[in-house]
Amino acid sequence: MMKSIVSILVLLLHIPMYQLTQADIIDELANYFKAGNAKEIGKEFAPSVELIIIDQEDVYNKAQAEQILKDFFIKNPPNKVTVIHRLNSSQNYRLGIFLLQTKTGKFRVTVTMKKNYNAFLISELRIDPDKE
Repeated sequence: MMKSIVSILVLLLHIPMYQLTQADIIDELANYFKAGNAKEIGKEFAPSVELIIIDQEDVYNKAQAEQILKDFFIKNPPNKVTVIHRLNSSQNYRLGIFLLQTKTGKFRVTVTMKKNYNAFLISELRIDPDKE
């Protein structure tokens, strides 16, 4: 019993800490979108973010991007989020695609994250009306 516990601890010590804290970043983001929590999503933004929301597109700093996302959630209160695709096999890149159902309609959300030092940060966030 003690030998297996020691083996697990040794194994965990070989996993970089950022991988433990960001292991399920796509799922965390999906939960933040479901809650309409622009503040928590904003914590994951890179210093500058390419933000495309419906027909508005530009590069913004973290604070501006968070405010624009907050405004989107005010106009489109979320009901449900489904992760429809994820790419997490690259060491330097993550991608998540969500179906976001709101009180005003359905949207397809694409989140692109790039590795910045030891963490993945959102470099691009795209919200388009769902074409279904």
